[in-house]
Amino acid sequence: MARWTVDEPTKIDFDGVVALKANIVAGTVSVLPTSDRPALHVSEVSGHPLEVVHEAGMLTITHKQSGIEGVFRWLQNTRGRAAITITVPADCPVTLNLVTANAVVNGMSGRVSVKTASGDVTLDGVTGSIDANTATGAVEAHGVDGSLMFNSVAGDLALARGALDRLSAHSVSGRITTDVDLRDGAAAQIRTVSGEVTMRLPTSSSAKVSLLSMSGRIDAAFDGLARQDPPVGKSITGTLGDGAASLNVNSVSGAITLLSRPEPDALKREGAYDR
Repeated sequence: MARWTVDEPTKIDFDGVVALKANIVAGTVSVLPTSDRPALHVSEVSGHPLEVVHEAGMLTITHKQSGIEGVFRWLQNTRGRAAITITVPADCPVTLNLVTANAVVNGMSGRVSVKTASGDVTLDGVTGSIDANTATGAVEAHGVDGSLMFNSVAGDLALARGALDRLSAHSVSGRITTDVDLRDGAAAQIRTVSGEVTMRLPTSSSAKVSLLSMSGRIDAAFDGLARQDPPVGKSITGTLGDGAASLNVNSVSGAITLLSRPEPDALKREGAYDR
């Protein structure tokens, strides 16, 4: 086992990393794929030092005294923070536990798990299994491919580009906005209390659709979906194409909007790409 205490900017190389875990209170964390030797780049560290442990391929990076007592001390010291970049193999599982720190995860294909209180998370080109849990922090994902599980109190979720096999998103008041494809056999389930939900699917999508809100507005831009207004609640249901995937959205008071995205060829014919 190798151990380092880092209290100034530095770089540490590792022989190999099979799993990464980082516990950071404040600052920034970037995780990038590499085909070279894994490395930790520390560009800033103040307040508590970082403790770095590399054992049997497991890389753990944490603030010393990062338990409850340590968190309170960090929150009282606004100057305490760390800015780090970690490069690991693309298929390396990544676990990030954050408080106010912001995180960027780029190009990873292994499992990614992020827990944050108020820090924002950006996922770019992540193609594995994603598990994101926030209190008020926002999660923004571009080019995702695989499965995504999202839980928040007031944090927003925004997905753009990519295709999903599974989407499970639950929030109390956070907004959920998605513009991704659902593969055949995919299952998407979204639930909010008061958070608004806006989804955009390709015109040619194939899915069984169920949209339900107790008191919020519901709109859908697809033909073939039937609106129902029972005594309690509102709903829009129906089947798009062959119904190869499933989409279920439920909200207590949040508005639900399902938009249609024209196919690229249709956009070209309409001149949407003309300058």
